[in-house]
Amino acid sequence: MIAGPAPDWLSVSDEVSDALARGAPIVALESTVIAHGLPRPRNLEVARDLEAEVRHGGATPATVAVLDGVPTIGLDIAALERIGGAGEVEKLSTRDLPLAMAGRWTGATTVAATAHLAARAGVQVFATGGIGGVHRGLPPDVSADLTELQRTRMLVVCAGAKSILDLPATREILETLGVLVIGWGTDRFPAFYTADGGATVDSRVDSAAEVAEIWRAHRRIEAPGSVLLCAPVPPDHGLPAHQVEAAVDGALQRASAEGVGGKALTPFLLASVAEVTGGASLDANVALLHNNVRIAAAVAVALEAK
Repeated sequence: MIAGPAPDWLSVSDEVSDALARGAPIVALESTVIAHGLPRPRNLEVARDLEAEVRHGGATPATVAVLDGVPTIGLDIAALERIGGAGEVEKLSTRDLPLAMAGRWTGATTVAATAHLAARAGVQVFATGGIGGVHRGLPPDVSADLTELQRTRMLVVCAGAKSILDLPATREILETLGVLVIGWGTDRFPAFYTADGGATVDSRVDSAAEVAEIWRAHRRIEAPGSVLLCAPVPPDHGLPAHQVEAAVDGALQRASAEGVGGKALTPFLLASVAEVTGGASLDANVALLHNNVRIAAAVAVALEAK
């Protein structure tokens, strides 16, 4: 698929622009995982490795961020280092983009903002770690990722939703919003660090070609919203469910005691779980990111196959 010109408020790198013009495979990547999801300096190593993984799979990486108020699709090394460095970098969801543009902020994009911006550039496939969803406890805290998935047409490859969330409630809302959820080699909805989040998917696929056919049909009938392709964490890096639950419960108690909430909650919980698990959850996070990117590249290539 050859995309039309991107809007003038969006900066698209030469590499991504060339791929769009040729109808070549592209995989969008979020930047929040670089700025807020992984510890330094490992975050930059992973960011570079994920882009290399996309290229190895035959596609062009398009990491998304906002630089000095300019939404940008495709980051060079200097921009990656800026997003993943020690300086202050905002965490930007879709609703924050006008503020970032008007205030000339530099920020990392969440799943929601990445999907929104990448779709406007004409990118169809997006790989991330785990989507946001319904947080545990009260008052209700629901990620904007879910509503963005309802309204933005994007094929999103993920490891389900983050284990720190209420997984059954998240899965139920995805169904209510009409988001098609398919499992890569599984009938279960993954839970980030573990392969089974306690719910099912709408359908199972076992090849990139199957995914491409579903996505083509989704676009052909002009169905709204995204298709969520969920791949379980690689078995040799998955964590036992009881270990994850214990770590999450402890992290939630700590967050409550320290008054952590809002945008800071997810990074805080992920860091706390990594500390409690002795880094095992961090290794799982990196492994599933690589796995998702490999799958996304294969799907992007299959989409452009004649």
